[in-house]
Amino acid sequence: MSRADEFGEIERLFRPLTRGAPGALDLLDDAAIVPSRPGYDLVITKDALVEGVHFLRGESPDLVARKLLRVNLSDLAAKAAEPFGCLLAVAWPGAADVRYRERFAMGLAADLESYDVHLLGGDTVVTDGPFTLSLTALGWAPKGRMVRRSGAQPGDRLLVSGTIGDGALGLAAAQGAIPDPDGFLAFRYRLPQPRLDLRGALRAWATAAADVSDGLVADAGHIAKASGVGLIVDLDELPLSGAAATWLEQQPDPQDALIRLGTGGDDYEVICTIAPDEPKPAGFAVIGEVIEGEGVEVRAAGRLVDVGKGGWRHI
Repeated sequence: MSRADEFGEIERLFRPLTRGAPGALDLLDDAAIVPSRPGYDLVITKDALVEGVHFLRGESPDLVARKLLRVNLSDLAAKAAEPFGCLLAVAWPGAADVRYRERFAMGLAADLESYDVHLLGGDTVVTDGPFTLSLTALGWAPKGRMVRRSGAQPGDRLLVSGTIGDGALGLAAAQGAIPDPDGFLAFRYRLPQPRLDLRGALRAWATAAADVSDGLVADAGHIAKASGVGLIVDLDELPLSGAAATWLEQQPDPQDALIRLGTGGDDYEVICTIAPDEPKPAGFAVIGEVIEGEGVEVRAAGRLVDVGKGGWRHI
């Protein structure tokens, strides 16, 4: 793409996504300004998506844009941060024509408005490789109150929000590998719901938290490592959607099926720890506990199991 085309595209497709944020400088500069907010810390996170790895080849570009924003907002949700802005980098595949790019911008615009987030800047290039995207999300947390992975203490209970396993099953459903008559599972995979509604609760009582992106067991392991503790995860206690429960009932090996649900990833719920004397908050299930030691001990179908890495890793 020529530089004239690049700048014309930025003006036409992406300048409206700033939604008037003064720090975006109308995308006319190659930097943005983020003013300070007294009493708050700036929380920054960054995730990338690659076609064929994080979303299916040939996926609708508007859905890709929305997933890109949402997986980053999920990281902010687990930190109990309030999102306000983002920076975008897009490496368009050579086959991405004008209409394809317009659809991407339309999908991103819809979710930026829905979550009240402003595009502050970024970059666009063209690649011979797969469609590749990266987004940096910015949020505010009250000073010193961002919920970290490192605060879990022995005796704390381990909780998770929402339902687990829908993301992994949703990928299988989107690939046509399992039935999904109402499209619920595929929808959960394609359009995760960042749990920004949990910010207040997490600030009030969570001792540590992470979002469930790599797999529940793997993300529990991130908390254990950062906190210098051990965790027990009981997969028999996983909260399941109706669709996931139906799938589980049909599996010949319940233990293997539970492991698949607990390690599959793409759920974008929040796994967290709370002090033992805190009442269990609504919308969460207790799935284990924090113990002295290190690593994650996993139980399924009533016995200890080996789950390998416990989830997705790129390397």
